Amino acid sequence: MSRRPAITFERLSAQAPDSLLAPIGACQADARPEKLDLGVGVYRDAHGRTPVFGAVKAAERLLLETQQSKAYLGPLGDGGFLDHLRPIIFGRKNRSGLFGVQTPGGAGALRLAAELLAAANPDARLFVGEPTWPNHLQTFRAARVEIIRYRYLDPKTPSVRFDEMMAALETASPGDAVLLQACCHNPTGADLGLDQWAALSDLVVRRGLIPIMDLAYQGLGVGLEQDVKGMRRLLKAAPEALVAYSCDKNFGLYRERTGALFACADAPAGLALAASNIKALAGANWSMPPDHGAAVVRTILETPALTASWRIELEEMRRRLADIRSALADSHLSLASLLTQHGMFALLPLTPAQVEDMRIDHAVYAASSGRINLAGLTLDTIGDFVRAYEAARQANSSG
Repeated sequence: MSRRPAITFERLSAQAPDSLLAPIGACQADARPEKLDLGVGVYRDAHGRTPVFGAVKAAERLLLETQQSKAYLGPLGDGGFLDHLRPIIFGRKNRSGLFGVQTPGGAGALRLAAELLAAANPDARLFVGEPTWPNHLQTFRAARVEIIRYRYLDPKTPSVRFDEMMAALETASPGDAVLLQACCHNPTGADLGLDQWAALSDLVVRRGLIPIMDLAYQGLGVGLEQDVKGMRRLLKAAPEALVAYSCDKNFGLYRERTGALFACADAPAGLALAASNIKALAGANWSMPPDHGAAVVRTILETPALTASWRIELEEMRRRLADIRSALADSHLSLASLLTQHGMFALLPLTPAQVEDMRIDHAVYAASSGRINLAGLTLDTIGDFVRAYEAARQANSSG
């Protein structure tokens, strides 16, 4: 028999692999005991572990004892989970005009936001600062949203190119959107100041733009409340906005994929239409959301003792990251800016060749962009890292 002609799969184009997967695999295969894994984007404690929060364990025990059913939650997910997140994200005096839906992680929330934007205005463009989390671009492109990029970070300073950011957004049309990271910018750690948030809020309102907030690291920067002050200023001013939230990092629920999307709108009719479309899009994407992670978060936040425990554990994580930043900033002149940045990540002034030198000669693994996960370091290994960093810069000084 002659071979049947390909009609589907063989017509596909091969896609580039995730840029972090190869370094992660190479690190796992590296037998050198001194290796440092600064690539994978999960929190690690001083012992190199990604621990389960004590509050999470306690909540899981309560669920084991009390949960009576594994029936579907419904398309919106766990209502108690959403209710208890609202004051943490938006403040105790909640912004009026809010609608929330539980999602599979922050990535699921961003996908819903992308599809909602495309449905509301197929001509809308999304303004995104560079560099950003690579999945931002993939997610919105998959929803057929046109992306306009501008320079966010000045690698020489390194600081936010705020004037360039504002100039780029001045070219936006009413109905266009801007993607903003509320705190702990991934991959740079460079956040906007409160005065910059205020100026940005005025521009967003004046130009009629829709802010799409990615809030994935609340509590890991300056603190739970401080990390969202700028975002709340913007949301108070903007007539419409979307907030994609992740509990994966600040509750340590990575594999549970726990998140939410909130739509904000001043006009009740607009909010009702957004809610209707979000429900339909969520149903088309995953029908019903997963339960466990959201149930854990709800149980923690509705139990005062567990809430207090969670806040203590989160603050310990934040302080450890701040200590690593401080030690790195003190160790090398070119790293001094880390002291004014926040979160798990930093973007070092390294070329791909220098990153490769660090891997080959010193068993230090990082993304080719120079992004490192600070949680992969300890106060004891900072000296080894800085020596590898300086040797790579000296061996290949083109960057």
